[in-house]
Amino acid sequence: MFFLKFILRRKAVRKMIDIDFGSSRYNELVELRYKILLEPLGLKFLDSFRPEEANYLHIGCVEMLDNKLVGGLILAPVNNNTIRLMQVAVDTVYQGEGVGQELVKYAEKRAKEAGYTKIVMHAMLFVVGFYEKMGYHAEGEAFNEQGITFMKMVKEL
Repeated sequence: MFFLKFILRRKAVRKMIDIDFGSSRYNELVELRYKILLEPLGLKFLDSFRPEEANYLHIGCVEMLDNKLVGGLILAPVNNNTIRLMQVAVDTVYQGEGVGQELVKYAEKRAKEAGYTKIVMHAMLFVVGFYEKMGYHAEGEAFNEQGITFMKMVKEL
């Protein structure tokens, strides 16, 4: 059974969804972001930031086989033209299967539909190459935030 599930998952159909702030799916996304992005760095998710997230677009990737949330991200408006891509997280079991690319492409589509012309982000150095392959370019110098080195990445839509 495990083998069959593994094969089906490799060929699985996934769908991108918008996630409502405060919903049970949103809580799943917060848990995933914590597990993948913060916990390995010894950081905690601060509930004080949750009210800010009410104005953000939350996007998830759901595995159709078992309706499991396998990835997600946030889009946060910066101004009328620019939106910020934040906290792209993919469950470790699904990394390397294209989930991150699917999420980013869907986020770009949603941003464009909403009238934005540019996406910006702060990418950890080890994922800069991933974003460059997707058409983003580095802008400025690397910088540190809470002991983590980032590069500002930009893409015109």
